[in-house]
Amino acid sequence: MKTADAAQLVQAALGLAEPPVLRPVEEGGEHLTWWVGDAYVARFAPDPAATARQRREVALRNAVRKRMDAPVPESVGAGMWAPGCGFTVDVLLPGASAENRPLSAAGEAQLAALLRGLREFPAAEAAALGVPRAEPLRWDELTREAQAAWTRLQADPDALAGEDRPLARPDQPFPAPPAPSTSPPVLAHADLKGEHLLLHPDGTLSGVLDWTDAELADPARDIAGLAISVGSPAASRIAAAAGYDAATAARGMHLARCESVLRLDDRLRGTDPDSPLWLLRRQLLRAWR
Repeated sequence: MKTADAAQLVQAALGLAEPPVLRPVEEGGEHLTWWVGDAYVARFAPDPAATARQRREVALRNAVRKRMDAPVPESVGAGMWAPGCGFTVDVLLPGASAENRPLSAAGEAQLAALLRGLREFPAAEAAALGVPRAEPLRWDELTREAQAAWTRLQADPDALAGEDRPLARPDQPFPAPPAPSTSPPVLAHADLKGEHLLLHPDGTLSGVLDWTDAELADPARDIAGLAISVGSPAASRIAAAAGYDAATAARGMHLARCESVLRLDDRLRGTDPDSPLWLLRRQLLRAWR
């Protein structure tokens, strides 16, 4: 889509007197996401399926905002830009990515409150909004795949070399799979990576972005996301403060370690050429702390 066409659609959605100034979002935008001045972000769904997910995301964010004190984006405009393809205009939240700014103790407390709020969110209400139920994690299978990838990485002298220190000890054994959860699934953001967590300069939470992948899942899913975003020690503290037991936190750590190893292995073998290598290395380092 051309920027000028997007600007006219945003103008109509917001009821502006003239088209606003739009700047394409370079990273992850896929030429369908624009900054609208300094106040909003416009996101255009590429197809009807993505449009349905976008509408579900907006409804879920509204429900989350009502039930908990979580800084989530608010949609102030919407429309259709092609048959079956919609767009939304959201308020731009302040802050910098957790990839580039450290989390403070107060920020940890906010994330613990977020996990508590998601756990207490009624599953029936989430399902009514269209939030899908995740398939149960196959811990044995996941661990076997990650173990094989770990063996390949250990055989490559450069694979586990970080920016300023080794990502993990070359002889570090891969952990055994945890016991599966016997608790019912909870509402999970399911993509709590650093770029979706915005922080104020003081390290407190200013935004939780991109709820498109939300699902009813094992809470280990979000604990794992925090592990690769802010480190396993902080993720463990956050999980404990949210009221999760040690077994649940351990599942989150194990999931983070498995998935970070598999993603790095995929990148080095060329099956995932688009993921930034520096980010995958950083995530693995955080998960294995």
